[in-house]
Amino acid sequence: MSLEDHRRVPIAEPAIGEEERERVREVLDSGMIADGEEVRAFEREFATTCHVDHGVATSNGTTALHTALRACGIGEGDTVVTTPFSFVATANAVRFCGAEPVFADVDPDTYNLDPTAVREAIEIRGGDVDAILPVHLYGLPAPMDDLLAIAEEYDAVVVEDAAQAHGARYHEEPVGSLGDAAAFSFYPTKNMTTGEGGMVVTDDEAVADRAARFVNHGRDEQYEHVELGHNFRMTNIAAAIGRVQLKRLSRFVQARRDNAAALTAALAEAPVDPPSVPDGLDHAFHQYTVRASDRARLVAHLDDNGVDTGVYYPTPIHEQPAYGGVDERYPVAERAADEVLSLPVHPGLTEADLAAVADALARYPTQ
Repeated sequence: MSLEDHRRVPIAEPAIGEEERERVREVLDSGMIADGEEVRAFEREFATTCHVDHGVATSNGTTALHTALRACGIGEGDTVVTTPFSFVATANAVRFCGAEPVFADVDPDTYNLDPTAVREAIEIRGGDVDAILPVHLYGLPAPMDDLLAIAEEYDAVVVEDAAQAHGARYHEEPVGSLGDAAAFSFYPTKNMTTGEGGMVVTDDEAVADRAARFVNHGRDEQYEHVELGHNFRMTNIAAAIGRVQLKRLSRFVQARRDNAAALTAALAEAPVDPPSVPDGLDHAFHQYTVRASDRARLVAHLDDNGVDTGVYYPTPIHEQPAYGGVDERYPVAERAADEVLSLPVHPGLTEADLAAVADALARYPTQ
């Protein structure tokens, strides 16, 4: 088959197999389709994967992040320093707690929080900070040593937004094990999926207990509601999918890394900058994100050659209409929003897909 006859190369392709389907059928046949033992098993297994003691499953990644912040004590009037260059859910979760998101600019090479900018944002506010919320953007761990040191200095908690980072490692330690708590997403495009779903992980038993109550109407016993809470629970159906996906996660992530290496080789002569991966960090490549000064032209070229792309994210959070009261500028994040472009890197790519992408990049006009 010629490259001209090849299928369009999709930007994402959930890998759902027969084992997932069979496990869902078993749960359906059991009649126990809502929250239950399947969820408890998934929580234990996912926590073990993250090298932590506790997992609390939720309905999606946003509710996981909201729950993690609340369980770590973040509430009305608190201040949370985070990145403006992420999906809006990162900052929304802070606001859902009644807290204020304070943005700090990002590193121009990794797009993750810049510790120097974090410190400046805190000092401008006279040291007023209750939490730092780093995002492991695109699957690349944030600079956690520096951020944890800043948090300790200012007596702040650290909640990892690991929604895109399943399988990533920071100096041999899995993300999710580095802060006071972490939140993951299992949306269909993520490195593993439950359809929709999320997970809070932590080593702190008190945080885990608060999280478990918060996602279950503030319930301590069967009908003893000791605090306000939500119905943020995961279903046994979703957990059944997640348990199978978790067994496949290491293979999924390795496939993404292999595909990323092939893409980097294909970009050797292209006028774009490939992802930067600092020493000691294991990128999970939820996205393979390049930088192009003339992004619109590259998008059009790849589209004409049957390659789908994505822009994550075209508008920084502080420029979103819902955040219209934010007057500060974050020039590194703003420039990144104008130049980043994600190429297909998911495990569903075939050798022919990668060849099609490489061929399209090779034919990209440099002038």
